[in-house]
Formats: sequence, C-alpha cells, structure tokens
Amino acid sequence: MQAVDCPLCREAAAPAPTPVLWRDDSCRVVSAADADYPAFLRVIWQAHVREMTDLDPASQQHLLRVVLAVERVLRTVLSPDKINLATLGNQVPHLHWHVIPRFADDAHFPDPVWAERRRAGVAHTVDERRLTSALSSALDG
Repeated sequence: MQAVDCPLCREAAAPAPTPVLWRDDSCRVVSAADADYPAFLRVIWQAHVREMTDLDPASQQHLLRVVLAVERVLRTVLSPDKINLATLGNQVPHLHWHVIPRFADDAHFPDPVWAERRRAGVAHTVDERRLTSALSSALDG
C-alpha cells in the first residue's frame, strides 16, 4: 500500500527515483544524497507503514537484518569512527532507517548530523560502485 502524500511512496513510484543501491521485495537501500555525508544511506520499507510494530515478526527481523548488514558494509568499506542508526519518522511517517557513518572530522561530530554545524568538516568520499557491490554481496549472498 502506498500513500499519495508520502514522499517515500512517491519516490518509489517515480519514473526516475532516487538511485537504489540495493533492493528486494520488502525494502530498498538508497543514498540520502547529503553533500556533507555522501555515504549516508536510508533503508526504506517498501510498503507504507509507520512503525516497526506494524510489521509482523518475520518482517521486523528481515528489516533489522538489512539495517545491520548496511551498517557492517559501511564499517568495512569506510572505517568510520562511529555509525549512527536512527528511525525517526516525525516528518515522514513511513518506516525507514538512517544509517550514517560518522567521522571525528565531519561537520557535526560528535553531535547528530541534524544539529548545528561545529566546523566546516570533511566529507569523506565513497566509491559507490564498491559500496553497491559490497551491499549486494552482504545482502544477496
């Protein structure tokens, strides 16, 4: 089920949606396209649900398996100082997780990426091909 007024549902249905790095029938992994955080990824549940508890236990486990695999891949590919995981949905009430690699020299560290900037910061680059390949290996294998 999709909600007409939901940006994540519209994005999934658009002819040229946000580039998907990995997907299955239940969820997709996309870049958040953040200039300060090029490896900031989102894991988005395909169907329009608001909360983790809207999912049956098997779906909850599947989603968490994907989130944790994305975290593991980002740790392997980028060696960040920390990974931030967040599922907020206050502004977009469609179940999705933020998976954000953090570095001590990024613009907001140690604060959340949504806080006021502390410094200019360094935007750590990511090889998207390597990242996509690592995600496929971790999630399809």
